[in-house]
Amino acid sequence: MVNKDIFANPAPLGLMGFGMTTVLLNLHNAGLFELGSMILAMGIFYGGLAQIFAGILEFKKGNTFGTTAFCSYGLFWLSLVGLIVMPNILGVNSPNAAAMAAYLFMWGLFTFMMFFSTLKMNRALQVVFLTLAILFWLLALGEITGSGIITKIAGIEGIFCGFSAIYLAIAEVTNETYGKEILPIGKQ
Repeated sequence: MVNKDIFANPAPLGLMGFGMTTVLLNLHNAGLFELGSMILAMGIFYGGLAQIFAGILEFKKGNTFGTTAFCSYGLFWLSLVGLIVMPNILGVNSPNAAAMAAYLFMWGLFTFMMFFSTLKMNRALQVVFLTLAILFWLLALGEITGSGIITKIAGIEGIFCGFSAIYLAIAEVTNETYGKEILPIGKQ
């Protein structure tokens, strides 16, 4: 009896949740609009929950990397929204710049360590993880220095990072739909 994988590829869902939410947050970081309910809702529902769903489905498929990445970044988005809204809801202190810098630095470190596993995967995924590590570290630097210019640079870099994830998601859907590589991803 052959055990056929009956599950669809959950990675495009997770990549779109990550990519679209990252672009929107970084449009804010680049100074194009204020942080508001649109970004927070995307952080909870698409950046957060959709990635967690994708991670659980990757678990079902036996993909440790996909499970770890999607569940972790889904929980990143939920924790980021929590850091923003919990002080107003619960009356707890907001994190200071040093605490936010530590938070962002650790996410950058996690991402950079995950990047090494992408070296056995496609080039597009390598771009997503490397640019994400850089984004986290630029945001941490912006927090610790208080430099709005660094945060704007991080915003521009984050827009690129988010669009690279969107491209990979669309490429995976398109290539699977057509049964051949229509949009190149630099297969390993």
